[in-house]
Amino acid sequence: MESKSKKAGATRLCCLCILRRPVLKRPKTLQQICRECFYEVFEEEIHQVIVQNRLFKSGERVAIGASGGKDSTVLAYVLSELNRRHNYGLDLFLLSIDEGITGYRDDSLETVKRNEVQYGLPLQIVSYKDLYGWTMDDIVKMIGLKNNCTFCGVFRRQALDRGAALLKVDKLVTGHNADDIAETVLLNILRGDIARLSRCTSITTGEDGPIPRCKPFKYTYEKEIVMYAYFKKLDYFSTECIYSPNAYRGFVREFIKDLERLRPRAILDIIKSGEDFRIATTTKMPEQGTCERCGYISSQKWCKACVLLEGLNRGLPKMGIGRPRGVNGDHKKDTKKPGPAVKSIESKQCGSLDFQNFGN
Repeated sequence: MESKSKKAGATRLCCLCILRRPVLKRPKTLQQICRECFYEVFEEEIHQVIVQNRLFKSGERVAIGASGGKDSTVLAYVLSELNRRHNYGLDLFLLSIDEGITGYRDDSLETVKRNEVQYGLPLQIVSYKDLYGWTMDDIVKMIGLKNNCTFCGVFRRQALDRGAALLKVDKLVTGHNADDIAETVLLNILRGDIARLSRCTSITTGEDGPIPRCKPFKYTYEKEIVMYAYFKKLDYFSTECIYSPNAYRGFVREFIKDLERLRPRAILDIIKSGEDFRIATTTKMPEQGTCERCGYISSQKWCKACVLLEGLNRGLPKMGIGRPRGVNGDHKKDTKKPGPAVKSIESKQCGSLDFQNFGN
C-alpha cells in the first residue's frame, strides 16, 4: 500500500522539473507541468519559432496589432520580454484599430492604453471614422447584423496597414494563434478560396505588399494563451464583439473546438495539411496589382475596401457584398455620382488616398 501511494504521489509532480505540482496538461504534448515550467516552455517555443523562421532583424521597427484581447496582450507581453532577454534589438510599438463599436471597442481600447503604460510601448490608434468616414455602429445601422463582418474585416486589414505606415514600421505582428489558423484553413476550403488557401498558413505574409505581417503564435494553442494570461495576471479585455455572433467563422470555430476535445493534436494537423496543399498548375490565380483609387494592393481595379466604401457612400451597401458589379469591374460605365467626399486622417478624399505614400 505504501509503495502504491508513493507512485501515485510521484505522478502528481511536474513531468519536467519533478519538483512542483502540475497546474495544467498541455494540449499539444499532454504533459502535466507546473506553472514555472509552463512559463519557460511557452516562451521558449515562441522564441524558437521567431528564430527558426527569421521573423525579425536587429534594428527593425515592429508594430504589434493590439486589440486589448488575450492574444494581442500576451503577444505584446511575451515579445517585449523576449526582445529584452534575447537582445532582438527591436523597436516595438502597439497599434490599435478603433472600429467604432460602442460598448466593445471603446472599452477594450482602455485596456490597450493601460498596456501602453504597463509594458512601456508607444501606442498608435487609427479609427474607421478618420479613415473611412464611417464607424461600425454606423454601418450596422445601415446594413443590419448580416454581412457586417465583411465590412469590418476588409476595413480592419487595410486600417492596420495604414496605421503601420504611419508608424513607419518594418513589420506588423498579429496575435493569430494555432486555432485561428486552423479555422482559416477550413474556411478557405469551405469557400473554395484557393488564393487565400495557398497562403493562409504562411507565418509571414504580405512580403510583396506595403508591410509584411508575422504570426509568432502560429503553433501556439489558444488554451495555452488563456492559461498564460491567467497565471501571469495580465490585464486584458475578454468580451466578444457584440456584432459577431452570426459570423460564419463562429461555426467553424465550434467545429474546431469539437475536434480538439476528441483529439487535441487535430489543430496542428489541420495547419500541417494547409501547409502541404499543392495548387494545380492549371488553376488560374488572381494577379496582384494596385487599386486605381487608393493604391492599396488589389487583384481588381478597385480594392475591396473602396468597393465597400463606395456602396456605403451611395446608400447601396449591398453593392460591395459578393461578386462586385458596376464598381470594381465596370465602374467607368456607372453614371451615378458618388456620395460626399470622405476625409481621411490626412484630410484627403479616402477614395483618392495614395496608400503607397501614406505616413511618409
